[in-house]
Amino acid sequence: MNLPRSLSRRVALSLALVATLAAGSAAAEDLLQIYREAQKSDPQIAAARAFWEATQERVPQARSGLLPSVSATGAVNYNNYDFNVPSDNTLDFNRNYYQYSLTVSASQPLYRYQNVVLYDQAKQQVTQSDFTLVIAQQDLIIRTSVAYFDVLLAEFNVELAAQQKLAVAEQLAQAKRNFEVGTATITDTNEAQAKYDQIVATEIQALNDLDRRRTALRAIIGRFPTSLKRVGIGFDPQPPSPNSLDYWVDKAATGNMNYRFQQSNYEIAALEVERARAGHYPTLDLVASYNPQGSNGGVSSGIRSNSAQGLIGVQLNVPIYTGGFVNSRVREAISLQDKARQDLETAKRSAITNAQDGYSGVNSAVASVKANEQAVQSAEVALQSNKLGFEVGIRTNLDVLNVQQNVFSARRDLANAYFQYLLAVLRLKAAVGTLDEQDLADLNRRLNG
Repeated sequence: MNLPRSLSRRVALSLALVATLAAGSAAAEDLLQIYREAQKSDPQIAAARAFWEATQERVPQARSGLLPSVSATGAVNYNNYDFNVPSDNTLDFNRNYYQYSLTVSASQPLYRYQNVVLYDQAKQQVTQSDFTLVIAQQDLIIRTSVAYFDVLLAEFNVELAAQQKLAVAEQLAQAKRNFEVGTATITDTNEAQAKYDQIVATEIQALNDLDRRRTALRAIIGRFPTSLKRVGIGFDPQPPSPNSLDYWVDKAATGNMNYRFQQSNYEIAALEVERARAGHYPTLDLVASYNPQGSNGGVSSGIRSNSAQGLIGVQLNVPIYTGGFVNSRVREAISLQDKARQDLETAKRSAITNAQDGYSGVNSAVASVKANEQAVQSAEVALQSNKLGFEVGIRTNLDVLNVQQNVFSARRDLANAYFQYLLAVLRLKAAVGTLDEQDLADLNRRLNG
């Protein structure tokens, strides 16, 4: 198959760059492996899981307010009674005896509307915790991917600096040789030396940046990464699918996880208004108790006694006046519901904005990759032209060095454009609430293609 010349150059350029990015990564860890380790080691996701597990207990706790409660109390007392009148020996006596009592009581709510609403709130809170956990998982995907690509880009910058230093060193050596044979001035040597010294400083900065990026990834997975797999040669940036802004905005308006969290929060606030108003309502309980008690004597006699009392009935409690507490609680709950309504609207607008930004970000990143591919190609052509011009005497050594710098800068920008595209795809999925591990697995396959 014959490709157009411009497309052929672009394909060759892309393959050359990604081959550089992929060099030496055969036995390295890929993005999915790093993410799965982050799931086990990241303290933020561990805290989110612990909170989710804790929230699951809200339902049984609230349900207990609708179920019977039974309690028992008991007591055994030892009594010593010593009575003495010194002037009358007949009024001198001592008695020891035991007394015991047991009370078993039970109650079953028949009508407690506050408890019913509290149970509904608890179920809504459990649903809300699901959204919270998904948000934390999506955040982990983004944080891990950013840290992973930051390390790759930092490694690429180190390699570019090393390649650039080597190239400038060759130019410096050539300038020195030309000066020695009298075909160039000391200016060419000084300019090449200045460029070399600048590249050495750039290389040191790149190495320091790599250390920082690796440390950032360590904060997520709990260890320094050994070697990370790089972009595979099958990588080809694509626009969103479908490539329609309305599609992604509509999905975000209902599916964004922060929006769904705030939607659940509004439902909880609405139920809180009902629960506050229920403070005016009567309560009705079925109650029962059983109370046996006895003794083996008493103060006046040694006769044993035993008795038992049981009851069953209903207990009605009607609140008449609580000092205005219930009315105040209702007003407070209504205000908090209004706040939740505004938070929900804010979350919806933010979700739509994020979807628009994500959609534009992916398309912009695709265009950026293509533009940077062309920039690298142009820089390479310009470098070859300047080298030829230097050989025939119409370009200076400084011209070659400057254009050479442009080549390495263009390569760095292209690598960054690749990584920004990958992150833009993930952020768009997060904006509409669908980002999960499968998306990361699909992306990982593209990286390793």
